[in-house]
Amino acid sequence: MHISDFDFDLPPELIAQDPAAERSAARLLHLDRESGSMVHSTVAALPDHLRAGDLVVVNNTRVFTSRLLGRRVPSGGAVECLLLRKLPTSNVQLPKNFLDAPTLEVVELGVGSSEEWEALMHPGQKLKPGARVVFDHGDVRLHGEVLARHFHGRRTIRLWTDTEMTVTDAVERIGHIPLPPYIARPDEASDRERYQTVYAREAGSVAAPTAGLHFTGQVLDDLQGRGIERASVTLHVGYGTFKPVRVEEIDRHEVDPEVYTVSASTADALTKALQEGRRVIAVGTTTTRALESLTVDPGGRVHPKQGSTTLFIHPGHTFRIVQGLLTNFHLPQSSLLMLVAAFTGRERILEAYREAIAYGYRFYSYGDAMLIT
Repeated sequence: MHISDFDFDLPPELIAQDPAAERSAARLLHLDRESGSMVHSTVAALPDHLRAGDLVVVNNTRVFTSRLLGRRVPSGGAVECLLLRKLPTSNVQLPKNFLDAPTLEVVELGVGSSEEWEALMHPGQKLKPGARVVFDHGDVRLHGEVLARHFHGRRTIRLWTDTEMTVTDAVERIGHIPLPPYIARPDEASDRERYQTVYAREAGSVAAPTAGLHFTGQVLDDLQGRGIERASVTLHVGYGTFKPVRVEEIDRHEVDPEVYTVSASTADALTKALQEGRRVIAVGTTTTRALESLTVDPGGRVHPKQGSTTLFIHPGHTFRIVQGLLTNFHLPQSSLLMLVAAFTGRERILEAYREAIAYGYRFYSYGDAMLIT
């Protein structure tokens, strides 16, 4: 299939810039993938669209404050850094005279800690290996040095503190929530709570699993009260979620690896649901990718797993676990739209998108939702 097969016209004013006033007040389009029938509702009524015995699976990853704003040293020019992935290097303490040292070599242990990260940095042309930066706010200061340049604007950067505060704590204190590039406004204090699911537990994502943003404690209680079960996986969403499909033939597209964990208890719940003929409803494309990356043995047992996945789900994929999907509305020609088309059928999903546009549904991360069963 070609990338042009997944194009559609989206009015720019339908790209949500802010969340709904109340999480569960977001609109919900329920699509029956067999008949093509569509029902308009709200997320608050989600339990009415599911049935007792369904197993709803959510992604409990937590977005961390990965966007750092600072300045170059010594010029003072503005610098922006988006932390992507902590590298597997040991944290070390730094020497007390570290800032006077000509290199980053650690000789004598003192106050402070250091971490190495893969990051996107701006302005890229000025941030060559050896460039130093500083990020600070109030009494928190975080230093950095570019160690290496890579493709597509990526850098290896070492971050360190010169106090007893760890790098992780400093990033949490002074970092900003990394709103998606199509939200054309600075992040606000409220985004720290709203760009996070109510069940977020495991920090590690640079983007939210946005289908889960619509849930409230009340919706979760209502699901439980209807006999609808819930289980969790963890998949840390990387910046690759925004990676455009740059190839004409979509089966040549490659998805960046993302780390995920499916526990033994969740695998057991999946096994039981499948063997009893109950539906597994994935909340979001990230949950879907984690579930469809699992091994199901010939006896129908789902195996727990911890690792990374590069699974690219597009039309032609055979779904082995997921039987229902709650998701937001996605970009034209995006890999996420292709995943939904694989589950629903390309023509049917594009028809549903035309319906959503006609009814003024809001698109993307802070937008409305679609339930496909």
